[in-house]
Amino acid sequence: MWRLGRALATAFVVLCVAVPISGAARPEAVRAPVPPPLAPLRSATPSVLGQRYAAARDAILAAEGRSERDGDRWRAARLRDMADDSRHFLAFDGRDGGRAVEVFGDLAAAERVAVLVPGADTDLDKYGLLRGGALRLRQALGDRAAVIAWLGYRTPSTLSLAALTEGRAEEAAPGLRAFVRELAVIKPAAAVSLLCHSYGSVICARAASGMDVAGIILYGSPGVAAPDVTALRARAPVWAGRSGGDWIAHVPHERVHLPFVTLGFGTDPVSPRFGARVFAAGSGGHSDYLRPGPSLDAIVRIVSGPEIPAKASPTAFPATAELKEQGRKPASEAVRRGR
Repeated sequence: MWRLGRALATAFVVLCVAVPISGAARPEAVRAPVPPPLAPLRSATPSVLGQRYAAARDAILAAEGRSERDGDRWRAARLRDMADDSRHFLAFDGRDGGRAVEVFGDLAAAERVAVLVPGADTDLDKYGLLRGGALRLRQALGDRAAVIAWLGYRTPSTLSLAALTEGRAEEAAPGLRAFVRELAVIKPAAAVSLLCHSYGSVICARAASGMDVAGIILYGSPGVAAPDVTALRARAPVWAGRSGGDWIAHVPHERVHLPFVTLGFGTDPVSPRFGARVFAAGSGGHSDYLRPGPSLDAIVRIVSGPEIPAKASPTAFPATAELKEQGRKPASEAVRRGR
């Protein structure tokens, strides 16, 4: 009964914190044409990428035309913005909330590639938040890096049972793995990092086993449905961070097995028990990790290569002041108290 109560508490907390930040209804019912199939990329030359960007732009314009015919001028205007010649998409599908894979920077010349995997409630109508974070990260990383916003799955609504279960992550993980393999083919010398926000961290964890990446960064994570970092079977270092003002800290880190469904995602990724390399993430909110501040600075340093001094071991912790700000005890204090 205690574990059931914790599971119900998890659902209650998610609902309570999500209601104030939820916007309009999700656009699953918005009509859009079926995009033509795309062959896997075999190189990342400017010519080849230009052809792919043009094909994706055609798919966006087709969706824009459908929205115009349906009288959805707001959606049509947003799609026209996405089809601007200055923007570069590797893939686009306007159906069922939307899928989009957008490149920021020069992918052909990039030595490092950061792939952003977003969380719940990210769709074409709320794409601006993901795009804004990608732009800021790209600017901070510099010209030798590219950022890819990978909205490659049907994200759950925060106000849904799907946000408390692994189902959408199980659906999305094969697509993420395939995309990373494609990057390895076209950019074999580039260091690829996965940046996994909120529910996106559950997807990255499902896809992590044996994946050929330079690093996996979990931030704002509710847990990843794994007891510890070794269970991910990741070849790359796994980092984790959580801001002091992130509501996700109040979600109980439990996994409760009920008939036909398992609720929750288990161990807190920033806890010692999980064993990730913890980075200081400042005091921002759940959507602020890629805004200017300590979190963005730390993520940039991780993606850029050299590990953060004094925070590069699996037992590293944020500074004492930040831990206390987040309501957690520093490791040294816990040891002194014999816990």
